Order: sequence, then C-alpha cells, then structure tokens
Amino acid sequence: MEKIDKLDKQIMEIISNNARIPFKDVAAVCGVSRAAIHQRVQRLIDMNVITGSGYHISPKSLGYKTCTYVGIRLEKGSMYARVVDELKLIPEIVECHYTTGPYTMLVKLYARDNEQLMDLLNRKIQGIHGVDSTETLISLDQSIKKQVPINNIEEVDVRPQKGGKAKIILGEDE
Repeated sequence: MEKIDKLDKQIMEIISNNARIPFKDVAAVCGVSRAAIHQRVQRLIDMNVITGSGYHISPKSLGYKTCTYVGIRLEKGSMYARVVDELKLIPEIVECHYTTGPYTMLVKLYARDNEQLMDLLNRKIQGIHGVDSTETLISLDQSIKKQVPINNIEEVDVRPQKGGKAKIILGEDE
C-alpha cells in the first residue's frame, strides 16, 4: 500500500488546474527539484491516481451544439456489457455510467442538432438489442466543471487492484 502525501496532493492540485505547466514551475512552487516532480508524477501515473492529461476540446467549436444525457433501461441487467460494447461504436457518446435508480445506464452524448440527436436516439441507441427504453435530458448550459477536491483530504492510501488499477482509500472503514 502506498501513501499519497502532502507533496503529491500539492502536485496534483497544480497540474489538475493546468496540465501544460512545466515541471520546473511545479518544482519551484513546491520547493523541490524538477526530477522529484517528474518521479512523483510518474509514480502517481503508475498507481493510476493520475489517469490522463491533455487538452479539452470544446464540442461547440466542432459544431456539436447539443449536449444530451440519455437514461437507458435494459431488458435485463445482464445485457449491460454487450450493450456497452455497442454504445462504444457510437462516436458521439462520450460517457457511459452503470447506475442505480430508474435507469440501468446513463450516457452523455453530443449532437450537431436535433435531427442528428433524433437519429442517435431512434436508430442507433434504441436499435441496440436489449435496450428497452430511453429518456432524454438536454443540457441547456454547463454551470460547473471541475476536478474532485484534492487538498482537503486528510490521508489517502492507494491499494493495488486487479488489472493494475489502484483504489483510493479515504480512511480505514473501507
């Protein structure tokens, strides 16, 4: 079990706000060497605490004007994995979550317009064997988009999981 310490959290806070910040600048803020920052970031990547970095592209700038959440009910929960494989083939779907509540899954997708949205819903999503019904919620505006809080966590242990994944434990209760 590896610990995420105060320096790790400070590094994650800085790079989560600006993934393009040079390691030398992170090192200056943290008061350590650039090599130490590089080693810490690589360790956090290896532990799957940091799972990605890169640029965020505005869907609207590419002509995707409609952000939509679609609640999907399946005929049987056991069809989930097969339906997910089919949903992965639809490029406009950017997220898929297995959920509790009224839907088996919830997907987020972007469409250029209502005509494309109708095609995605009626022909592609509802055309998947096992999809029983859908409910569509159109996002009018995104008011908040941020990372989870990093520095207000007291102590974090990272335990390796099957498949090379890491699990973050926020206390000994779990």
